Amino acid sequence: MLRKYGVEMELGKVGVWTTYRAIGEENAGEAARLVEGLGYGVFWLGGSPRLPSVRPLLEATESLVVATGIVNVWAYDPAQLAAEYATLARDFPERLLVGIGIGHPEATSDYSRPLSAMGAFLDGLDRADTPLPRDRRCLAALAPKMLALSAERSLGAIPYFVPVAHTRAARARLGAGPLLAPELAFVHDGDTDRARDEARRYAETYLGLSNYTSNLLRFGFTDEDVAAGGSDRLIDAVIPHGNADEVATVVRAHLDAGADHVALQAVGEPDIPRRGWTALAEAMTA
Repeated sequence: MLRKYGVEMELGKVGVWTTYRAIGEENAGEAARLVEGLGYGVFWLGGSPRLPSVRPLLEATESLVVATGIVNVWAYDPAQLAAEYATLARDFPERLLVGIGIGHPEATSDYSRPLSAMGAFLDGLDRADTPLPRDRRCLAALAPKMLALSAERSLGAIPYFVPVAHTRAARARLGAGPLLAPELAFVHDGDTDRARDEARRYAETYLGLSNYTSNLLRFGFTDEDVAAGGSDRLIDAVIPHGNADEVATVVRAHLDAGADHVALQAVGEPDIPRRGWTALAEAMTA
């Protein structure tokens, strides 16, 4: 059964997360149709996209919700974002969710006071000529204060690169109402060594970003776990691998821990990850 948020926006229990860099922007429509046909509820477009770039995903599908994961506050004027949302929302009612994030100090020279900067950005969205509604935006949030802000000022939180323990703690922090939709990368490969190698290649970037490593240290991992590409314990907890049923077990663990929706990112499959998306869709409906 699909769960509804706001008016007639159905997210479902699982969606997919990818980037145009991974699948090729020219393949946007084909990928979106595949995702909708497999029964996923949301197509999360990552890679700090500009909002108009989601239009091909919306045009190619009938009911699929499209979400950003995430637009970066340092790269956007809030009034512009609100205006772009209004244009798309008129053309595709109840099908667009705007994920907003603060980015990382290692990637943004202007990065400072992230909580205040996010609050000011949300103020700008609220003051726009056509405000971006609270229930059509969500926040990338890991630490307690940003999680609290996501509950107060948006539909909820979209954590990234997190173990099940974070989902459980985030639900406790958010309470029963707000959306909690963690991203979950996975490697669909039954060869453990090969799958871990692939997972480490994916994890390398994130283990070099302090927001993610600090969060992992809050949930029982050590400096040794986050060093040298990540320990087996960390890799297995954050990036499940194996056959579809084994990965689906971790998806269900996030849902049991309080997630409303899990955004699945297939790792290690070039171009449109048909095999991984199809296998997980079948496993989650079995």
